[in-house]
Amino acid sequence: MLKRVQHDEKRWGKALIACLALLALTACGLSPMYAGGASSGAAHGIAAVDIPAIQGRGGWLIKNALDARLGVAGQVTPQYRLDVRLDDSLEALGVLNDDTISRERRILRARYQLVELATGAVLLDATAGSDAGIDVVSSEYATIAAEQKALENLALEVADRMATQVAVTLRSRAAAGQ
Repeated sequence: MLKRVQHDEKRWGKALIACLALLALTACGLSPMYAGGASSGAAHGIAAVDIPAIQGRGGWLIKNALDARLGVAGQVTPQYRLDVRLDDSLEALGVLNDDTISRERRILRARYQLVELATGAVLLDATAGSDAGIDVVSSEYATIAAEQKALENLALEVADRMATQVAVTLRSRAAAGQ
């Protein structure tokens, strides 16, 4: 009987700590990015972002990823434009004794600006980037396939970072009532 009472006290103690932690989180102002769902200010702002074509294969991949992430709230009349410039490069890392390359690094960097169409004001001017290592093997086809797959993965990662930053910017703008 004594063990059962002690076990129940521990369970209640853990529940009390969990409730206090939840209260502490709400007291600090922490709230979900898309609080309010599709009717939130952040969702309306994200749906109103136009993304012009971006040059190159990496640009095409990033634009498609951004359209998928920012277009989930539906289509509305554009209020913002997201201008993106990419820098995609491959550099040799490992060079063998016979001057052949054994390893490459693909670097994808994006500089982007969120522009309000009505005023032309730049609301966000930022960069996002990532890089990946690629093994260069004797098969040229395998190396090219690895380079292309690295570009696809990097484009998704960079687009995720960009979409998050755009959402945070538009959410804070909506919260400020602008």
